[in-house]
Amino acid sequence: MIFENYSLPPTLNKHIEALFYFKDHMPEHTIERVVPTGHIFILFELDGFQRQTFDNKTLKPNGVFSQVWISGMHRNFISISAHTQSEMFVIQFKPTGAFPYLHFPLQEINEKVVAAKDVLGQEILALRDTILLAENTQTKFKIAENWLIQRFDAQKAPSTDLLDFTEKLQKEPVSRFKEIIEFYPYTQKQLIQHFKKYIGLTPKYYQRILRFNDILQRINKKEKISWVDITYNCGYADQSHFIKEFTLFCGFNPTKFIKQDFTKDRTNFFPIG
Repeated sequence: MIFENYSLPPTLNKHIEALFYFKDHMPEHTIERVVPTGHIFILFELDGFQRQTFDNKTLKPNGVFSQVWISGMHRNFISISAHTQSEMFVIQFKPTGAFPYLHFPLQEINEKVVAAKDVLGQEILALRDTILLAENTQTKFKIAENWLIQRFDAQKAPSTDLLDFTEKLQKEPVSRFKEIIEFYPYTQKQLIQHFKKYIGLTPKYYQRILRFNDILQRINKKEKISWVDITYNCGYADQSHFIKEFTLFCGFNPTKFIKQDFTKDRTNFFPIG
């Protein structure tokens, strides 16, 4: 598989997590789970394939997407189709980064995958066509960069206070959550409002996603895993609470998850069919 990641310029790296492109992805499965990472994505298909989403329990199709779509914040895993020889271009926003480019409160697309045309109009389809026809990958990246620079509305950028608070959540232990909230210079009600607008989730739920992804990283690094230690150090009430939370986010019991020995190349995608 061809995979390329763009080196973001200073004009973008405050709000954009990554621009990446892949081609000739050849999965051996037809459906995969995508676990929440705390990011919003704009996804451009460049291969002509329609993608589907599926009910997590029945695996019956419940959505069809083509050309360009936006994946909002999700509270647990979603099930999507996997295609051989797929080719895609992806914009991944930082947790607080999407609002200045999308221009609407992010809670509006919570738990949703939406056609980008429905919220961004024809311009996003024109962008997709231009990226598709670009002669090489670096040109694709430059086209996306220019579009993002033009879309950016500085008046909609998150405050330094919110950025600093979010960074503290990402770095500090779960046990310090109450102390971190006290660090925010506004009321708790205002903090929740700001989070829903700029991230889509409440601070507490966002921190739960961070905690889950931290555990995934430990597993991927093949660190010695003690569920008792994780339960205690990551702020779970007890081991059953941890197992329930882990299963909520990825659909796998933690012990069974480790036995699957999933590839480490795509740490938030897991085959199920």
